[in-house]
Formats: sequence, C-alpha cells, structure tokens
Amino acid sequence: MSGVILLIGLIVAASIVGAAIRAPRVVLGSAVVASILVLAGAVFLASFRWIPTGSVGIVKKSAFGANLPDGQIIATDGEKGIQADVLPPGFQAGYWPVIFDVDIVREIEIQQGKVGLVEARDGLPLDPGQVFAPEVQTSEFKKMVEDASYFLGAGKGRKGPQSNVLTPGKYRVNTELFNITIEDTLNVPNATVTVLKANFGDDPTIQKTVVDGEEPVLLAKLGEKGVRADPLPPGNYPVNTKAFETTTVSTKETILRFTSGARAIVNQTGRGQGTGVFASAEETEITVRTSDGFTFPVDVRVEYRIEPQNAPVVVAKLGSDGQPLIAKMNSTVRAIFRNNAENVKALDYVNQRSQQERQSLATLAAEMEKVGVKILAVRIGDVGDETTLGELLKTQRDREIAVQQQITFQEQQRAAEQKKELERTEQEAQEERRLATASYEVQIAGEAQRRRIIEAEAEAKAIEIEAIAQAEAYRRLSEQVGSANTALLEMLRIVGQSGIQITPRVMVSGERGESGQGETVALIGTMLDTMIQRDPDLPAQTSQNPEQSSGRTPVASGSGN
Repeated sequence: MSGVILLIGLIVAASIVGAAIRAPRVVLGSAVVASILVLAGAVFLASFRWIPTGSVGIVKKSAFGANLPDGQIIATDGEKGIQADVLPPGFQAGYWPVIFDVDIVREIEIQQGKVGLVEARDGLPLDPGQVFAPEVQTSEFKKMVEDASYFLGAGKGRKGPQSNVLTPGKYRVNTELFNITIEDTLNVPNATVTVLKANFGDDPTIQKTVVDGEEPVLLAKLGEKGVRADPLPPGNYPVNTKAFETTTVSTKETILRFTSGARAIVNQTGRGQGTGVFASAEETEITVRTSDGFTFPVDVRVEYRIEPQNAPVVVAKLGSDGQPLIAKMNSTVRAIFRNNAENVKALDYVNQRSQQERQSLATLAAEMEKVGVKILAVRIGDVGDETTLGELLKTQRDREIAVQQQITFQEQQRAAEQKKELERTEQEAQEERRLATASYEVQIAGEAQRRRIIEAEAEAKAIEIEAIAQAEAYRRLSEQVGSANTALLEMLRIVGQSGIQITPRVMVSGERGESGQGETVALIGTMLDTMIQRDPDLPAQTSQNPEQSSGRTPVASGSGN
C-alpha cells in the first residue's frame, strides 16, 4: 500500500512539473515547489502501515543501520534485518518504503486444553549439557514471548527449545523469533499420579529416604534436572512433554497373581478410564522345595499399592510401575517363598498356610518398601497337586480319618457311659419315689387305722350310751305298763318303722298268762314269717300252705302256762 501511495505521488509530481515546463519561469518554479510538496506528502503517507485487528506487523529494515553480528538474526538496536519489536493493530507511522518492510501475521491463539511449545531462533546459548532453556515463572515467560526485545535483552532468553509453555490465550508473537507448536495439555487420569522427569536444570538436591538405613533417593525440585519430588495428581496440566518425561503411576490396589498354567499377570484398574492388563516375564506358579525333599507348586496372590507420595521413588529406582516393577516383584516373591519352604516339612507347609502367609507378608513388605511399594496382603491358594503331593495327602487323610474314627468311638463310649449313668440315676430316682410312696402309704394306713379305731370306739360308746338310755327308758316304761306291754309297744314301733304286715295269719289260742305272753309269741311269729318272706337270700316257696290257699288262718296252739 505504501508503495502505491509513493508511486501515485511520483506520478502526480511528475505531471505537475511536466505541465509547467512551457509555462513562464515563475509558473515553472511554483510547479516545481508543488511537485516537491506532493512527493513529500506521498512519501509521508507511504510511511503509514495499517495492522488489522488480531494481527501483528513484523518489521524488516533494509537500510540505514549496522549489520547484525554473526549468529544473530533479530535486531534489537536499529540494525538492519528483522526487528525484535512487532507492530500492534492500527495505523503505525514512520515505516518508510524501501527502508522498512512490514509483514502482517496473525496473533497466536491457544485454545483451552492446549499448550504452546516454544522454540527460540535467537538468544543466548544454552548452558553446556542442556537441551532446554531454564524454567522460569509463567508470567515472566509470557512477557518474554510477547516482548522480543526483553527476551533478547534483560530477560536473557536462551536460544533453542523452551522448557516453559504458553497457556491458553492470545499472544502477539514475533514469529520470526519464536516457532510455536500447539500440543494437548497433560491429562492425569483418576486413581493415578504423573511423575515428571526434567531433562534440564541443575543437579537434583532433594534426598528422600523411604526406609531407615537405606541409601536415599535423589529427587529434583523446580529448576533441577531429574525426577521431580512432587507428582501431579489427577487433572490437566500445561506441561511441555518435550522437556519432561512423564510417567503415569497407578495408585489403586493392584493384584499380582502367580497361577498354575498361566503367566503371572497384573490386573490394574487405575490406568486411564478403563482396565489395563499386562503380563509378567515370569511364568506359572511358584515352585518350592521343603526340608523333607518334596517339590510342589504354590498359587500366590500379592496385593499391593503405590502411595502418591512414593510414586517418584518408584520411578527413580525402577523407572515405572509396569514391567520393571513386575520383574522386581517376581524375583522377590519367588525368593521369599522358596526360602521359607526350606525350613518346614511338606505337611507342615500345607497345614500352616496362614503362618506362611504372615511370614511372606512381613518379609515382602519390608523388601518392597525400599522401592516405594506398599504390600497389603499375601494370599496362598492351592498348595501342591495330585502329582506332587497326592500320596502324602492321602496318607494324611487316612491318618486324619483314623483319628476322627477314634475320637468318634471315644465319644460314643462316653455317651454310652453317660446313658448308663443316666439310667442308674433314673432307677434310683424311681426307687426313691416308690420308697417315698410306700412310706406315705404306711403313714396313711396308720392314720386310717387310728381313725377307724377312734370311730369304732366312738360308735361303741354311742351304742353303749344309747343302750343305757334305751334300757333306762324300757325300765321306766315297764314300771308303768308292765314288761309285756312294753315289749308289745316296742314291737309295734318296729313294725311301723319297717312296714311289716301285721294281719294275723296265725290264730292265737291258748290261755293267757298274767303277762300276756301268748299274744306276744303270736305277734313275734308273724313278724318272723314276714321277715323270712322278705329275705332275698332264702329260697322261694314252691307251693302254698293248703291252709293259706283255702283262706283259712292257721291256729297256733300254745300253753298259757
């Protein structure tokens, strides 16, 4: 655009002068002045440069300046060449055509989830042995990238790859000085941490001792080279993956299995968003030999976890929690189980599984703690098989069966003795109950006897009293009416009470004495005849007296003497 303005100015100035050549000298002089003013105005206007919004202008100086020193490509003090300062959006004056050339480039925009890796084409040389520029604060690095003069001057920027990165945002960058590459941020998945290993900086100074007495591990802090002491927890981080080696370490519980017929595998559920499974270089289960010469396989499961704060130790000593750690675990676990088996017999090893687990856990935990791994549990599965321990286990089973049978017989014998003792006790109890019953019956019989005696005595006494009273009554009645009449009255009373038929069936004849004994005898005979007829124990009469059947009354004879 500035070239066009200058060209137009030249054409206009030339036209003015050409038109005034044939004119009078005064007019010609005015035309020359006018053309000079037009040309000067064109030159002035040509020095203005328009920088669009979202862009920057990179200035290149072609004249009126010193040459750049060897090895330097960016001018910071008016030298010829690419100028360090860039032009911001808008009109910028003073950049004359021919002397200056301005290139328009877009601003550098870094989206969310991205970082900008920066490489400088100019600056101070890197320190010996370094491949990245020293790390600085984020704000300082942003200033250095947007102000090339500061980077090449007071900022003491280094030529080559920068360890810092540009975080999301827009930057006015001199792209002739800086080459920007857009990369993804570092993602640390859940249940993991990421350990950074810096490829730049001074020697590490942090000494970390995991186990007392062990040689400490050297870890690095900010600005130091080596494994960083502080791991990154889950999240996204603006990390220069070219300047740092990143190692992701799982912090979930992990199970290392040594199983029959398969490779020892590790099931890890903390890598990325899914489940990672990788195999060990070791194969099959662990084989041990006991003190009595038996060799047999043992299925083992080891549960372990790496604490976040110990992840740098694992990386520093082993390199990662993958194959190097599995190789370490394999050799350690196998050595521990084989050493423990040397001190016991085969049957003791089979029967003392829990003791073997405890011993192996204590030894393995102490050994793996040295490399930053926490052992949670050691589980023993199948011990031996039919081929290696079949005969020994059969002997053990037979012996155990014999022991159990003996115990069963003893229990049955004790049960029989207890039953016998119980029956004897029950019999004694029954005898005691019978004895008590008999004793109670004797007491009851004695009491009944005494009661009958008392009742008999009382009845006799009552009869005696009644007889005495009746005799006294008969005596007094006899004194009044005579003994015969008294007897007759008593008989009549009895007849009345007993319902005896008194119709005379016997004619009383004979002489009566003074006492009337004849009538009495007749009456007594009638009563006795009636009583005999009423007695059910006497045989029934088969025929009637001819006198009775004829309706005649028999005549009793008697003497009145």
